[in-house]
Amino acid sequence: MLFWHVPAPNEAMLISGSKRQAQDTQFRIVTGHGSFVMPIKHKVRMLSLALREAEIVEDCVTQQGIRLNVRAVSVFKVGDDTVSIANAARRFLAEQDRMEELVGRIFAGHLRSIVGGLTVEQIIRERDRVAQEVKQGSHSEMEKLGIVVDALQIQEIEDATGYISNLAAPHAAAVASQARIAQAKADQEATEREQQASALKAEYERDTAIKRAGFHAETEQVNARAAQAGPLAEARASRETVEEQTELAQRQALFAAQRLEAEVRRPADAEAYRQRTLAEAARDQAKFAADGNAYAERTLAQAQADANTARAASLKDGNQELIAANRIVENLPALADAAARGMSGANLTVLNGTDGVNDMAAGLVGQGMAILNSLKSASPGAAGAKETTSTRRNNEAKEADTTPSVNGKPTRATDSM
Repeated sequence: MLFWHVPAPNEAMLISGSKRQAQDTQFRIVTGHGSFVMPIKHKVRMLSLALREAEIVEDCVTQQGIRLNVRAVSVFKVGDDTVSIANAARRFLAEQDRMEELVGRIFAGHLRSIVGGLTVEQIIRERDRVAQEVKQGSHSEMEKLGIVVDALQIQEIEDATGYISNLAAPHAAAVASQARIAQAKADQEATEREQQASALKAEYERDTAIKRAGFHAETEQVNARAAQAGPLAEARASRETVEEQTELAQRQALFAAQRLEAEVRRPADAEAYRQRTLAEAARDQAKFAADGNAYAERTLAQAQADANTARAASLKDGNQELIAANRIVENLPALADAAARGMSGANLTVLNGTDGVNDMAAGLVGQGMAILNSLKSASPGAAGAKETTSTRRNNEAKEADTTPSVNGKPTRATDSM
């Protein structure tokens, strides 16, 4: 509509000539909505509420007398409340384009005053403190102007005398020294790594050469084996043939030895054993016969002596029975001799060796003695016969002590009794 005006969101519409006033502003302030304006009766002006920026470049002198060139940036705008809009409208409505310059001068003055009470070190290290103190110092003035400061930042501090450079020199030297040390360490590490890489490379080349030589040697060895495979196979076959022939010869020799053992040596040993056994048997038989003859002769001699004694006693006493027995005793040597000759020429099997022969001879003689003793006991001169028998036993005991033994055992005529 022609008479209806609406301000932008970042503008405040100032209507003068109206009778309606608020807070003694003498004009009406409209923000955020439209208003009816009479063309002749009312006059409308727009005040920008947009954000503004003021750059401050100021030469300042510190507490130490050091001149610094400080560059700062201030961000501000007209306040949104009615009082701030009214204050700003009265001061900047006709000069809105110069608002940044005017506000920048105000901040520059406060910045000089704040920097003058601080040292260079404080300004460098505490820039936020400087900006906060500038904002606080200009708060009352900005409030009268209807300005709200959103931010104030110190961007750069320049020193024409070189003080700041001198302050930074030790640190810069230390940093440079550390940088050189770090660079030297880096160079050393790089050199060590290069050397390690070179060593690894050389080691790898060496291992590669060794493996290559090993592969070449294996190839040559395989080729040599392949070239020698034929002769080796022939030699191996010849060796196996020789081994088989040797084994066959050993088996044949073993078989011949076993055959010789079975056909020659064992029969020869058996025959030698048989001949040796027969010889020992013949020797023992001859010995047994000789011992039997000797024993028979000794026994017959003793019996004849006893018979003669008994005959003499019988003839002396006139005993006819003893005379008849004397005849038998006289023929007893002939009987014993015939028995001995028959034993010497007979092929007898003696089970007990020498003891068996002695027992046989003693049995023959003992039978004759038994006959003699029975005749003696039947005669009237028994007393004389007993005396004769006692004398005979004593003589036999003496003769037994002097009689040779057969196979280490003494022989007596009374053993068979």
